[in-house]
Amino acid sequence: MKIYADNAATTKMRKCAIDAMLPYYDGIYANPSSLHTPGQIAAEAVRAARERMAAAIGCLPREIYFTSGGSESDNWAIASAAEAGARKNKKHIISCAIEHHAVLHTLNKLEKRGYEITLLPVSENGIVRAEDVEASIRTDTALVTIMFANNEIGTIQPIAEIGKICRDKGVTFHTDAVQAVGHIGINVKEQNIDMLSLSAHKFGGPKGIGALYIRSGLPVTNLIDGGAQERGKRAGTENVPAIVGMAAALDECLKDMNKDAAKLIKLRDRLIDGLLKIPHTALNGDRSSRLPGNVNVCFEGIEGESLLLLLDAKGVYASSGSACTSGSLDPSHVLLAIGRPHSVAHGSLRLTLSADATEKEIDYIINAVTDVVAYLRNMSPVWHDLLEGKAQYVIQ
Repeated sequence: MKIYADNAATTKMRKCAIDAMLPYYDGIYANPSSLHTPGQIAAEAVRAARERMAAAIGCLPREIYFTSGGSESDNWAIASAAEAGARKNKKHIISCAIEHHAVLHTLNKLEKRGYEITLLPVSENGIVRAEDVEASIRTDTALVTIMFANNEIGTIQPIAEIGKICRDKGVTFHTDAVQAVGHIGINVKEQNIDMLSLSAHKFGGPKGIGALYIRSGLPVTNLIDGGAQERGKRAGTENVPAIVGMAAALDECLKDMNKDAAKLIKLRDRLIDGLLKIPHTALNGDRSSRLPGNVNVCFEGIEGESLLLLLDAKGVYASSGSACTSGSLDPSHVLLAIGRPHSVAHGSLRLTLSADATEKEIDYIINAVTDVVAYLRNMSPVWHDLLEGKAQYVIQ
């Protein structure tokens, strides 16, 4: 059996997205900036896709800017807010310790340029406390950026509550919603969101395309100069096929979202329950306030890299954390932030499911993981020290 369980890294493209894209590679291939009829047909496709994307998150079409994906959107949002803040002598930014590296590395760069960064801690379940956000806001705070749902442990943050605090205090609020869009309900107006990042390949669209929502009235820094595309803020000929495919995928996601979420929650919980039967195993992230298809666990006494390789041999394709850092041997910064020690964080496994998953596949995964963990522990001197009482268990 072959089971792809790494949907947080990327998803299979939906057929509706492929079908929507194909005409724009051949028959409708003109540049949307051209004034002739073929160009205007392409421009109309971009306009219609922008309207559909805006409707999906509850904003105006002019508030949607197309980008190359989530990392670019995060970088652009933070840079815009930072530059706007600096013009008012506001150079303080608030974020949290479990953000994606697209956010954290951008903040590191700003810190070297004289900005002050406050990284809030999270609870042991990976939740940012809204009261911590409120207590950290100062008169010179330019931006609060808190991710909607974590890419590793799946925890969903109290976005509407945080957004209201920021709105009441007049501070711009950005959220990296790359893992959330298409999987849980989002309305930027109701949730007091000023800027939101999303990426198509996380919900069945093509890779290399995403969007950034920026609330009307907020200053927007030019990302790429050279043309009038994206209201003059991001020059470059639009990737019409990808834009159309992204909108089609998101439309279908939203249509099926409630049904898919209900199915995924049942499968997710079945998988969690099965894995937690393995002794000295712990769930990472909140049990209920988490993405429908996300499972992340730690197994004491093993190394995650070996676990992934042996699961791959059994046809289970998973990860130990963010795909963006999969080549790193360092333990996940997210797991360290929720209090997992290095020794345990190294033994993590992330399984992220699609709505195509079945109970039979879930049971296969449980059995495969159980067998591999037992095999690795049997070879591990660390595990034998634990069994013999020479070391103390961290996970009880």
